[in-house]
Amino acid sequence: MESNQSNAAAVRAFRVLEVVAQHRDGCALATVVEAVGLPKQTVHRLVGQLQLAGLVVKEPGTRRVQLAARVERFAQAALMNGPARAERHAILAALVAEIGETCNLAALAGTDIVYLDRVETSWPLRMLLAPGSHVPLHASASGKILLSLLPLAQRKRLLEQITLRGYTENTLVDRRALERDLDATRSRRVGINREEHLVGMYGIAVPVMLDRRRACAAVALQAPAGRATIDALMGHVPRLVVAAGRIAKTFAAAGG
Repeated sequence: MESNQSNAAAVRAFRVLEVVAQHRDGCALATVVEAVGLPKQTVHRLVGQLQLAGLVVKEPGTRRVQLAARVERFAQAALMNGPARAERHAILAALVAEIGETCNLAALAGTDIVYLDRVETSWPLRMLLAPGSHVPLHASASGKILLSLLPLAQRKRLLEQITLRGYTENTLVDRRALERDLDATRSRRVGINREEHLVGMYGIAVPVMLDRRRACAAVALQAPAGRATIDALMGHVPRLVVAAGRIAKTFAAAGG
């Protein structure tokens, strides 16, 4: 009996996490109560337990809760090692075989992006970055496309948290210049990295869309400047979009 009760409590707690995760900026406790269909006191107790476990945080002075960094790390590990990983990797591998350049799948991770998967080209001149590697948002094609598609209020809050460090002479370290670049990125639906993180390395990225408004990841293509131009990389955008659409279906099949 005790085991069954523990299992039921675990499922209810997970349901609370699911509800909170569906809201970009957290949600009110009243919203959680309504969504899970449990008594208010039970939800408050579950939220308190999740907070003690470092899984959710309460916004100071409010009755709103957000997912904590621990859940974000869990989600990243699940995406890198979950049952759909092999299918996503196969899609990336087919894209690399078709294009002949390195491609990766990346997602937001605080003020960075994290590589969920990466398939290297066979060319000797390449940049080796393993899945799990972090790259700054403002200096990467994937980071800029995912940042550009956030709701404006959320984008503004995230920009305020970013240290605009210069990695090359092309890195956008002026906030207004970065905001203009993000507006252009949002319009064309393609992120562009013009040697902004590493000298001699270009990149482009397209979003993986869960629906018409929400991007969950980005598919990116990288190539050294000595072997490609931005214009040449942009010619591969249709192929990246097709791959991103196929990868989006794997997220949808897993429940988003």
